[in-house]
Amino acid sequence: MEKSVRQSREEGAGTVSAGSGSSSLPAYFKETFHLREVDPAAYSPLVLAYIGDAVYEVMIRTRVVNQGNTQVSKMHRHDAGLVKAEAQARMIRLLEPDLTEEEEAVYRRGRNAKSASGAKNASVIDYRTATGFEALVGYLYLTERLDRLAQLVGIGLERIGEFDGE
Repeated sequence: MEKSVRQSREEGAGTVSAGSGSSSLPAYFKETFHLREVDPAAYSPLVLAYIGDAVYEVMIRTRVVNQGNTQVSKMHRHDAGLVKAEAQARMIRLLEPDLTEEEEAVYRRGRNAKSASGAKNASVIDYRTATGFEALVGYLYLTERLDRLAQLVGIGLERIGEFDGE
């Protein structure tokens, strides 16, 4: 007999982690939601950026929340400064020397993609550069390379001075 989603969730509570030995979050979602196998390289760079934007937002919010219980408006101001296109563009420019050839190619595809929407509060160059960064984040997430994703974001945050004074 097939288990319900609730039963699976209750049995697996607390077992999902991004480290070695247990299932990654994307793998957990694939299993739980019965998602089909798709090669992330087959997605358009804007689709990769779409999921990458959300993944990066969750990473930054997780970090901001971890810094302590404070007013949500203060948390939002802090995370908004890190997720805006200008900050993402700065981060990926500082990370470029550390990217593998594959990562560089994904970033370039995202940066060069033509988007129907334009930059609202950023220069066109920063907006497109940030789109490349988000595409890379999305690609690493969908390929379940969460250790590499966390490593790059951690290095990037350090290089833009986010870890200063801690």
